[in-house]
Amino acid sequence: MSHHRLTPSVHRQENQLAEALSALRTTLELPGPFPEDALREAKEAVAGHELPELDFTHIEFVTIDPESSTDLDQALFIDRSGEGYKVYYAIADVPSFVAPGGALDAETRRRGQTFYTPDGRIPLHPEVISEEAGSLLAGQTCAAFVWEFELDSAADVSDVRVRRAAVRSRAKLSYPGVQADLDAGTAEPVLQLLKEVGNKRVELERLRGGASLNMPEQEIEQLPDGGYRIVAAPPLPVEDWNAQISLMTGMAAAGIMLQGKVGILRTMPAPDAASLAHFHRQTRALGKPWDGEMSYGEYLRTLDPTDPQQLAIVHSAGMLFRGAGYTPFDGTVPEAAIQAAIGAAYAHSTAPLRRLIDRFVLVICEALSNGTEVPSWAREALPSLPSIMGASDQLAAKLERLSLDTVEAALLVNHVGQEFDAVVISGSKPARNGKNGNGKNGNGGTKPGNGNGPSGIVQIAEPAVTARCPGELEPGTQVRVRILSSDIATREVRLELVG
Repeated sequence: MSHHRLTPSVHRQENQLAEALSALRTTLELPGPFPEDALREAKEAVAGHELPELDFTHIEFVTIDPESSTDLDQALFIDRSGEGYKVYYAIADVPSFVAPGGALDAETRRRGQTFYTPDGRIPLHPEVISEEAGSLLAGQTCAAFVWEFELDSAADVSDVRVRRAAVRSRAKLSYPGVQADLDAGTAEPVLQLLKEVGNKRVELERLRGGASLNMPEQEIEQLPDGGYRIVAAPPLPVEDWNAQISLMTGMAAAGIMLQGKVGILRTMPAPDAASLAHFHRQTRALGKPWDGEMSYGEYLRTLDPTDPQQLAIVHSAGMLFRGAGYTPFDGTVPEAAIQAAIGAAYAHSTAPLRRLIDRFVLVICEALSNGTEVPSWAREALPSLPSIMGASDQLAAKLERLSLDTVEAALLVNHVGQEFDAVVISGSKPARNGKNGNGKNGNGGTKPGNGNGPSGIVQIAEPAVTARCPGELEPGTQVRVRILSSDIATREVRLELVG
């Protein structure tokens, strides 16, 4: 979208886009405003909230998030401890604001998570909790679950404990700002230690056979003139280091619950032989063969997603990350307890403001860590959580898919008839039933196909758009495409190969 003065035509397109994005809320039946009784409970909980007796406000926590975030779940502090490290990781104490069995509890179970739309977000909790009293805002004394980790010289966990405590973040930092300070050598000691510990945790992930899919993230960004653009870029290194602290906490949470024989895990099976064989063939065809001797996770870390052929391999690797689910248990430890991509047992535990399940995991872990009784309300909810989170995850994925499709269509409206260079990120042969493959775009979306023959997914660099294009397309190759049409309302983009 233009940053300059808008013509009447562009004004109409902006209005069409705004209407199409707004319509997604109705089409997908997304949650609306909070019910009055839930809002009332939230305000009463904030007004009557009491801080934990344990005082950790002397610890110099900081938060690191996207610049615009105000729902801050996590704050960290890292210091040296002998040859190793001491890590404090504070997680927002959302359970202290939500009365079990109340109206707010019921509403959060109906939502499951915070939903992000291009024109705003639909929070899991009312803003008086999620962006005010419950958020770990800089300078605000808050209640938190504080995870205390002792790490050895390799940053492996030697001891862990979780307690409720009062905390106060010293600064709200952003990923770009922290990365810039680290690159310039001017970062504070806690950030330098985050890099040090983060890199060592990445190595531990490699050794245990974990895998990270370094897919360039596509984010919809609103422009000052009211329009939108799609920003696609690999994550910054500091995002990976910060994520490693969250992963470490999730693995510790799983360990505590498995030892206590009660809780709920995030599980994912290892890729099957057929998927691995197919991926092996794809890497060979794309000129960077995976020899099978190193783990697929280690191989994925060697890929450069800015290289067209290697980007196609990254997309192909998506088939290896399937089947994730939630596994509750109480009294008997599950046999299938591993999250294969992480290479260890794992539980969601670090985003309670934005994800329902973390609230239950946190209270269970805190009780088990301190030898107290697990709250009955948390225990009783375990069997129902997989279906709640599964439905919520599906809805969030569909919302993201359709939002991207809508914005992509809007980005191409003014380019109909024009030609662009593109990279083939996946190809397909004609479907046996005569239909056009699976009708999905590069984001897993539902844009209609362009004919009944073979087709593939191509990625245009600028504007950043992925779409299905007819033709026999070889993944990793560069092609020239022409925009035939683009419809905002239907989210349909039609392309053709040039030459």
